[in-house]
Amino acid sequence: MDLELSRYFEMTFPKRLSKLRKERGLTQQALAEATGVHVTQIQRYEWGTSQPTLEVLRKLAIALGVDSDTLVFGVDERGPHNELKLKFEAVEAMSPEDQAVIISLIDAYIKKRRLEELAAS
Repeated sequence: MDLELSRYFEMTFPKRLSKLRKERGLTQQALAEATGVHVTQIQRYEWGTSQPTLEVLRKLAIALGVDSDTLVFGVDERGPHNELKLKFEAVEAMSPEDQAVIISLIDAYIKKRRLEELAAS
C-alpha cells in the first residue's frame, strides 16, 4: 500500500476528511462550495456528528481528489490497495483474451500458494 495513503486508513472518517481538506488548502467553506453542501454540514462531518450520504461522499471524494475508499475505510477494511487497483484497471482495458490469460495466471499462483500452505501445515 502507498505509505502516503496508508496513514489515512488509520484515522476515523471525520479526521480523514479534515486532514485531506487541510492538505489541499481548502477551508470548510471552500469544500462546501465545491460539493454543493452547506458549510454547517461539512462541520458536522468533521466533528463526527453526521455522516454524508453516498452522493455527498462521491462529491467529497471528487473535490478532494481521492477515491471514496480513502475517505470511508480504515486499514485492512477494504482492498485491493491502490497499487493493485491501478494494475486491475490496466487489465480491464485489455482485450477479453488478454484478461483471460491474466486471470489464469492469477488463479494458478493462488492455487500454488494454497498448496504450499497445505504442505507446510
